[in-house]
Amino acid sequence: MNMTSHWSGIAALLVFVVAYGFVITEEFTHLRKSKPVMLAAGIIWVIIGIQYAQANLHEELESAVREYLTEFAELFLFLLAAMTYVNSMSDRRIFDAMRGWLASRGFSLRGLFWTTGIISFFLSALIDNLTTSLVMSSVILAVGRDNKRFIALSCVNIVVAANAGGAFSPFGDITTLMVWQKGLVGFMQFFQLFVPSVVNFAVPAFIMSLALENAVLPVDVEPVAMRRGARRIMLLFVLTITFAVSFHTFLNLPPFLGMMTGLACLQIFGYFLRRAEHADLAAGKTSRAGQIVPFDSFREVARAEWDTLLFFFGVIMSVGGLALIGYLAYLSGIFYLQLGPTTANVLVGVVSAVVDNIPVMVAVLHMNPNMGLDQWLLVTLTAGVGGSLLSIGSAAGVALMGQARGKYTFFSHLKWTPAIALGYGLSIVVHLLLS
Repeated sequence: MNMTSHWSGIAALLVFVVAYGFVITEEFTHLRKSKPVMLAAGIIWVIIGIQYAQANLHEELESAVREYLTEFAELFLFLLAAMTYVNSMSDRRIFDAMRGWLASRGFSLRGLFWTTGIISFFLSALIDNLTTSLVMSSVILAVGRDNKRFIALSCVNIVVAANAGGAFSPFGDITTLMVWQKGLVGFMQFFQLFVPSVVNFAVPAFIMSLALENAVLPVDVEPVAMRRGARRIMLLFVLTITFAVSFHTFLNLPPFLGMMTGLACLQIFGYFLRRAEHADLAAGKTSRAGQIVPFDSFREVARAEWDTLLFFFGVIMSVGGLALIGYLAYLSGIFYLQLGPTTANVLVGVVSAVVDNIPVMVAVLHMNPNMGLDQWLLVTLTAGVGGSLLSIGSAAGVALMGQARGKYTFFSHLKWTPAIALGYGLSIVVHLLLS
């Protein structure tokens, strides 16, 4: 049923626009982003359900709901396992140890600027860009102290690096994960975006580094010892990623099955680790990391970003409803048939700077335009790095505005948008030349 010109379709579209307006203004309203989009999803599907019931299309409606629910469930289970691992590594103080080590090295301001940027670039390819940005920014805040210029420049650099690093890995961003799980780009094919991603990060980083002095600031950060089991959990995380890739590549099984298998390994390891730590507590022993804090794998599951996970549910179901109404087919005709795939995919990145890249990529996947591998890689690149153009364009930027409040702001980022846009444009040119 095409309902794009019917009152029900227009009403559903207005509901989504209003809900996403609340998402964009989350920083000011403090209303968690999952709440309005979940409500919008329910209202949109009620509107669709009324129309399909009147047309006696009950089976078609149920089939559509189950299709989008399956899409969300696969993404949800994959991310739940990944988030649990990140929380477990945080609990074992792995990120604290990394921060302490970096802060105590005595880097110059320019040296720390480049070091945190490069680490953010590669680390975000393994864990999400949000966690990477928070860890690296804590180093900058510990060293920079009252040097607002250094903190602002370094935060901009970290956001750009984290978003660029996430673009060439299936695990680096939600958008790349969705493209991989759809089977549109193979695991190894993502690494064709490595060089364009480097260009996207390195060009603005070089321009911004020229504005920094090469002074060394004194620091008094103490080294941090990791807790028991930290290294083994890191190894288990690598093993879990191997499971996900192998299940998908060799067995044609969804990647979330590999992630959940790896999560089971973490849970079992956590059982023995917890028993050993309780035994040490009973014997009055202490660890070199200080007081023993028994590991609880279910506590780390509970600490997952539930607001983010439920936000994905609302977005996937809302955009899926708009696709069923017929709006995405209409947009696909304008973007990909009239403008052409290259222009459309470049615009996707620009839109991602204002609207979160997740609903944008969900919309593109539901449009399912007829594109070759080079164009699917292009839209993966642009959707991933386009959010760097503005501080509100990515979760990393929004989080750092809160963590470095008053030092890294929307306008301090906007000042360097021309340099970031240059890197964005050159990365696209490099990709098109290489492909």
